[in-house]
Amino acid sequence: MTDNSKRHFLRKYFLHQAGRCFQGFEDGLEEARQKAEFDQFFESYESSYALTLAYPDDILLETARKHGIETENRSNKDIVKELFIKNGGF
Repeated sequence: MTDNSKRHFLRKYFLHQAGRCFQGFEDGLEEARQKAEFDQFFESYESSYALTLAYPDDILLETARKHGIETENRSNKDIVKELFIKNGGF
């Protein structure tokens, strides 16, 4: 007599592992898509207008210094991007 419980366990285990692998692949694709959108958002001032030009320069620079971000010879766009990342953004 064949022990079907072992076969059932192995079949279920392999299906479960294949599902986890597929889910990991989908999660990786989603993360890559989000990163691409994030990078595209900061490519120009037009797309990141709300974040880069909404605050006066003195407030932006003060906030960046409080967070330990170097501001010398950097554009507002780069400073805002780094602030966004440090505060839980992508």
